[in-house]
Formats: sequence, structure tokens, C-alpha cells
Amino acid sequence: MEMVVLALFIPACFALNMAPGPNNLIALSNAKRYGFRIAFFAGLGRLTAFALMIALAASGLAVVLHTSETLFLIIKIFGAAYLFWLAIQLWRAGAPADTELRAQQLANVPLLMRQEFLLAAGNPKAILIFTAFLPQFISPTGNIELQFGILGGLFLILEWTAIACYALAGVYLASWFSHPRYRQRFNRGCAGLLASAGIGMLVSGKGS
Repeated sequence: MEMVVLALFIPACFALNMAPGPNNLIALSNAKRYGFRIAFFAGLGRLTAFALMIALAASGLAVVLHTSETLFLIIKIFGAAYLFWLAIQLWRAGAPADTELRAQQLANVPLLMRQEFLLAAGNPKAILIFTAFLPQFISPTGNIELQFGILGGLFLILEWTAIACYALAGVYLASWFSHPRYRQRFNRGCAGLLASAGIGMLVSGKGS
């Protein structure tokens, strides 16, 4: 793969990775509640979902999803419903003390990984990234599977870097919102943003 292609791909891709969205918002909230390490490794759930989508895109199956109005609508409804459910859970969540959070950390890792996975898998925007964005950097005269593998691998590395950035921001917020009342307000603010993202997901079209 030519270096000029990578020079164009990496900054454009990282801009997508760093864009505020439901998954990054969850990483921010998880880091504030459970710490950097838990939020960072919970992101493996998101990376697993994206890796599967990259594999689908490389095999051409994701194009079928992208061109099928029915399948795309089903994914959109599922993703929006899951966002609303997360928003409700976050809104109703209390503001436990730091000692309670530390005791919950290990037990919450599988749940948080599943949460990240389902949120990423239910976001139709991810399908557009892997069917419309990545192919722009693929040369049809080269080994397509190898190129998808290289670009997909770089995407996942940059995505995990973005997870780390948002988790660090969440840790900073944890010390900032030391009072339980402020933590609850932050949780409810995140809940409102997640609900707004769910509404945006429902009203958005395939081309947006």
C-alpha cells in the first residue's frame, strides 16, 4: 500500500474515531464511574464489533446491508432502542461512593464490554464507514483483502487510541465531579445526549 494513501487515511480516520458519538460518550461515562483501566478494556467490546464489520465489508456482505432498506431500518431501530434503554439506565443511576465503585469494577467489565459491543453493532453509521469510507482508500488493482486488513487494522488501533483519550477525559471528570450531586447531574446529562443520539439515529437517512 502506498504511503501517500496512508498519509491521507490516518488523519481522516482518526477524525472519525475522535468524533463525539454514543460509544465515545459511554467510554467517557464509564471512565468517570469506574476508572481508566475498566473503560479502556471495556472498549474491546466495541473493537470486536468493528472488527466483524470490517470482515463483512471485506467480503462484500456489508454492501448488501447498506443497499437493503429493510435491513438498514432494522439495524437503525435496534440501535436507537438500545440508546434509549442506556439513557434510561443512566438517568436512573445513583451516585455511589468511590469505595462502592472500586468494589464493582471487576464484576462490571464483561457487562461494559457487552454494552460497548451492542452499541457499536447497533449503529448504522458504522456500516456506512466501512462501506463508503474505507473503500475510498482501496486500490481495485491491488489485493483488496490485504488492503482491507491493513486499513481495518489501522482503524482499530486509532479507535482504541480514541477510547483512551475519552477515558482519560472521564478520569479528569471523576475528580472534577467529586460531589455525588454533580456526578448525578453528569449522568443525567449523558443520558440526555444518548437519548438525543437515539432520536438522531431514527430520523437520519442512509446518506446522512
